[in-house]
Amino acid sequence: MASAAFEDLAETFEFLDDWEDRYRHVIDLGRAMTPLDPAFRVPATKVEGCASQVWLRPVISGEGPEAQFDFQGESDAMIVNGLIAILHALYSGLTVREVLAVDAPAELGRLGLNDHLSSQRSNGLRAMVERILSTAAAQV
Repeated sequence: MASAAFEDLAETFEFLDDWEDRYRHVIDLGRAMTPLDPAFRVPATKVEGCASQVWLRPVISGEGPEAQFDFQGESDAMIVNGLIAILHALYSGLTVREVLAVDAPAELGRLGLNDHLSSQRSNGLRAMVERILSTAAAQV
């Protein structure tokens, strides 16, 4: 189960004919994100396993499995900022329980990302998903 925002994003990707258009769209998504406050670019929010610098800051409202999940993030790479925006669309606004139920590889596969990201970018995307899941799991 993905968020409504991700469903909208998946529909947009269906209309983009080739990977270059999708790639540009991913970069545009990243450009549209609100930058992370530099005070949150600290070791505790840094995601290890990414080729570029990536910071994810969880923003959880409430407690337990029904808490609302959100996060802020930023990278020093344009395409990775776009991947953060995609993950934000996938998870933001879900409850912690729902976050844990999302099949991220399958959902992201709907966008055709698996076939077009370098192995380093794929590893970084996996590391970001793992960080999100571990943050959500800690709330249950």
